[in-house]
Amino acid sequence: MSAHWLSLALAIATSLAGQVLLKSGATAEGGFLAQLFRPQTVVGLGLYGGAALLYIVALRRIPMSVALPCTAASYVVAVMIGHFAFGEALGAQKIAAVALISLGVAMLASA
Repeated sequence: MSAHWLSLALAIATSLAGQVLLKSGATAEGGFLAQLFRPQTVVGLGLYGGAALLYIVALRRIPMSVALPCTAASYVVAVMIGHFAFGEALGAQKIAAVALISLGVAMLASA
């Protein structure tokens, strides 16, 4: 795996970790300002910034028409984390959507 593909994979993972932390910060009590300054929210936003930097490195060699759709892989993991960690519903329609996203990502990554 080249450094640019590794950078893309790390960008996706870092962005996903940031999203989980933002969700964690959003589930606690209090208003918007309290949520904004929770450690989970601050770290989550920082991870998003780091993910953007990693994504920039990936774009140096990976076409955007391939790199950006590959980030959809995080949707698949986000659905699973949402279901198992946050108790969000996982019905047949979501499962079908995840399967279609996975197929699309695999096709683009192999192009």
